[in-house]
This record gives sequence, structure tokens and C-alpha cells, in this order.
Amino acid sequence: MPFDTAQARRILALFAPYRSRLFTVVGLIVVASSISLSSPFLIREIIDTAIPQRRGGLLSALAVGMLAVITVTESLQVWQAWMSTTVGQRVINDLRVSVYSHLHRLSLNFFIRTHSGELQSRIANDIGGVQSFVTNTAAAAVNCVTTLLATAVAMFVLDWRLACISLALLPVVALVSLSVGRARRRIMQTRQEKMASLTSHVDESLSVDGIVLGRTMGRSAALVEKFAVRSRELADLDVRAAVTGRWRIAQLSIAMASLSVFLYWGAGLASAYGSSSLSIGTLVAFVTLQAALLGPAMSLAQLGVELQTSLALFTRIFEYLDQEPEVVEKPTALSVPRAEIRGSFRLRDVDFRYSADAEPALRGISLDIPAGSRIAIAGETGSGKSTLARLLARLYDPTRGRVTLDGEDLRDLTFETLSDAVAVVSQDPFLFHASIAENLRIAKPDAEGRELMDACAAAGIHARISELPDGYDTTVGERGHQLSGGEKQRLSIARALLRDAPVLVFDEATSALDSRTERDIQQSLDRVSEGRTVITIAHRLSTIRDADRIAVLHRGRLVEFGSHDELVASGGKYADLWTLMHRAEPHATGEPVG
Repeated sequence: MPFDTAQARRILALFAPYRSRLFTVVGLIVVASSISLSSPFLIREIIDTAIPQRRGGLLSALAVGMLAVITVTESLQVWQAWMSTTVGQRVINDLRVSVYSHLHRLSLNFFIRTHSGELQSRIANDIGGVQSFVTNTAAAAVNCVTTLLATAVAMFVLDWRLACISLALLPVVALVSLSVGRARRRIMQTRQEKMASLTSHVDESLSVDGIVLGRTMGRSAALVEKFAVRSRELADLDVRAAVTGRWRIAQLSIAMASLSVFLYWGAGLASAYGSSSLSIGTLVAFVTLQAALLGPAMSLAQLGVELQTSLALFTRIFEYLDQEPEVVEKPTALSVPRAEIRGSFRLRDVDFRYSADAEPALRGISLDIPAGSRIAIAGETGSGKSTLARLLARLYDPTRGRVTLDGEDLRDLTFETLSDAVAVVSQDPFLFHASIAENLRIAKPDAEGRELMDACAAAGIHARISELPDGYDTTVGERGHQLSGGEKQRLSIARALLRDAPVLVFDEATSALDSRTERDIQQSLDRVSEGRTVITIAHRLSTIRDADRIAVLHRGRLVEFGSHDELVASGGKYADLWTLMHRAEPHATGEPVG
């Protein structure tokens, strides 16, 4: 896989906010490397001058100088490591927050197509995988390059012939590093895909619903075996990544380490035949530099491999950052205060399809919803009821046509205005693994205890919460599994009421409630909904018979619109649904059974 310069620029851009600190880090590395290279020259003076001439003062001064070099170099390296790690961790934090915030801007379709375990893997495993590169590898690479350059200069100062011999293997080291790195990059891409698959499996199978399904279907053992297979595949890939190119790098290490042997051997032969002008001190100093060259050279080879591996992870991270949101806020979007929102909707010739090759979910919908009215949407499963509700909250944009709120196209309003205007209660309410109060305050972070209780009383859940040992501080568990389905829905209704939005959308919001509880809550909702626009989607037609108007959808089209009595009298689609419900649930309609 060729090196991607565009990707390299994107990676470098992550460090741009911290360029001043990076320059300081580079400066510390250069200074530390330069100071450390004085040691071989001090050694040469000790061997060639101080010891042969028995100059104790010079010997002591040179020894003190070597200790000073070590002390200063180590101190600078500690400072450099602290600064580079700090910068690296901030870059990782910026990247993690950037990915997470970008995911929040993506459209609902993306999350329908993508498993939550895959999202977790990208944020935790992929970004975690590049952490070492960002915090350590980049600084180590600069350190190695600086040391190599300084060492090369020092070698040429001592003896240009030996320098040429010592540096001859460096191009080979670079080529082997690139070759091994590309191989590991391919393995790492496959590994991260397998890791995402494993994370998704764990996320599903160890959820409350997954455990219940596995045990009731007798599939627990099969799920464990599936996990074991994927875990083995991941382990095998880790082994391949660890050993790929290891022998080639080992051969280079042997060759680089052998150079000092050949230096001693060659110098000895030259001295034996009287053809060498190389002093013993210079030879020892050169071998010391040779050892200093070996470490950075092999480290660069390994760092090259790590770089290629990290590029595979950056590719996966950038894939998410490159996802374009389908629903975006215009730079010129209009912000409307909540107090000024009346809550009237108008749909004109609205078409919608979930993807370019999918069948339209809505076709040619034109509908007026006056402010303060109670509008119901009825129809068979798959007729487009929930899709229509999502358009009103602008979770999607229509494929064709327009939806307006108080005369303004939803695409011309800010997201904040829309979230202030519309509160949605869905059929499958979501609760965080937190306390009841915390789940309620998602709608209004500064809500006081009395506000929470009033909203819950209106939704018919306050008495039940009061019976719990910790009351409103009770933790509801993952997805609210410590509560019944009806309790979760009532809590979700209370949360919507606490939002105090001018428009309330109830999407099968009472489907998990028994008929008596449903009637009680409906009466409460009728009281708190006064002055608001209420849009109700329901399969139980008895819950919407008192709506001002009922819109009837069939296969994505608006086929009828009128009051309950008008629609029943007309003998159309709604009348057929009403008759079917009356036969299936004779007491649900509230009419005598004939």
C-alpha cells in the first residue's frame, strides 16, 4: 500500500494547535543529541592523551565532563518525554472528541446501518491503537533522525573512510522497514475489522436482551463458541503482526552489530602491517559512535513498521470523519426563541425514501397541522407513520417537497430551535444507565425536584417512583431494564412534558400500557397538552378517536383526512381499520358490542 501524502497531511494537522510545544520538543531533542555526542570525543582524549601522558588533572576533568554530559542529557530527555507525552495525549483527546462529536452530527440512517459495537471499536480500539504513535513514536522518530545525523557528522570528523563503511547499511535498513511496515499495515487493517466484529458480538450477546434471548433459545453455548472462534482469529492475527518481518530485522541487527567487529579487525590488520594512522582512542571513540548509530538505526526500522501500522488505524478513523451528514444546519439558519414558536406544521408534496435504491416510504404528502390542534396519524404497519413523525422533528429531510414550522422551512431553522419546538416520545423509549432524576433532566438539566415530580405525576409514574427505596435517585439499569415497559414509557412521557415543547409527538407512546392505564394517562395528557400541538401515532384507534383530525396513511400516501366520525361514516380505509379492531378487541373501541 503506497504512502498516502494526503493522509500524512491530515495527521500532521492534528498537531498544528501545539506547534510551539512541538518546536520546544524538537529543540530539546537536538540539544540532548548534540551534547551526548561529545562523550566519544572525551573518551578519545582520555585514551590518547590523559592516560598515556599521565595527566591526572586532565583525566579528572574529562571524567567529570562525561558525568555532566550524562546528567544533562538524561535531564533533557525527561523534560522532552514529559512535553511530548502531554502533546500526544492532548492530540488523542482532540481526535477522540472530534470523532464522537462528528458522529453526533451524522444522520439517523448512518446509525441504522452501523452497529453500535463498531462505533465503540473505532473510538476505543482504533484511537487507542494510535495513542502510542502519537505520544511516543513521533518524538522517538525525531530523536532517532537527529541522533543519526549528529552521529554521522561526528563519524566523518573522526575518520571519513570508517564513516562510509558504517553508514552503508542505512539505506538497506530503510527499505526493509518499509517492506515490513506495509505487510503489517495490511494485517492491522484486518485485525481491527475482526476486533470491531468481536466488540459488536460482545455488545449484543452480553446485553440484557442478548442474555435473555441466548438462554431462552438455548443458544448460550453457541454464542460462547462464536466468541471463541473470533477471539482465536484475533489472536492469530496478533501473532502474524508480531512476527512479520522479524527475521529480516534480526538479520539487519546482526549486520549492524557486526560492524564494530570488522572495525576492530580491520584496524588491527592495518596496524600489524604498519599502514594505519588511526589512534586507539579514535578507534574506541568510533566504535562508541558505531554503537550509538546502531540503536537509532534499528529503532527507525521498528518505528517505520509502527508508522505503517498506525496509518491503517488512521485510515479507519478518517473513514468516520469523512462521513457526510445528510441533515445539516445552514450557516444562515434562523434561531427562534421557544416562546415565539406557535407549533403549526405544513407539509407540501413530501416524498421520502431511506436510500436512493429503496422504495419511497412517503409519496406526495400534503398536510396542514394548525397550532394547538390534536392531530392523529393512523395506518397499517409500514404505512409511513413513524417516518412522517421523524420528518417533523427533522431527523430526516424530505427527498422532495418541504416541511415548514410556523411558515419557515425546517431546513432554514437551527437545530436548537427544532429541539426546543418538538418533543418526541417513541414506542421504544431509551433510558441511560443512570438515576431516574438524571434521565429526566436530559430534557431540562436545571429542573428542580418539584418540576420532576409534577411531570411524573402528569405521566402517572410519580406514585410508582415514590415506592422505590431510592425514589428519584433509583438507577434504572441499562436501557431502563429495572423498570417495566409501561413504566419506561411513562417516564419517557414525563421527560417530554418536562421539555415543555410547543409540539408533542407521541409515536406509539402508550403501546406498552394496559387499557385502563392508557386511559388514565390519556386524560392527564389531555390536561397538560392544552395550548400545544399534539401529534399522535397509534395502532389502537381508540386512543385517537377524540383527535381533532386523523390523517390516514396507506403505503406511504395520505388517503384520508378528517374526524373520527367523518372517517367511519365515509366507509374508507379508516373505517376498515376501525372495524377490524372492533372485531379483534371488542372492548377497545369503547362502543357496545353488537
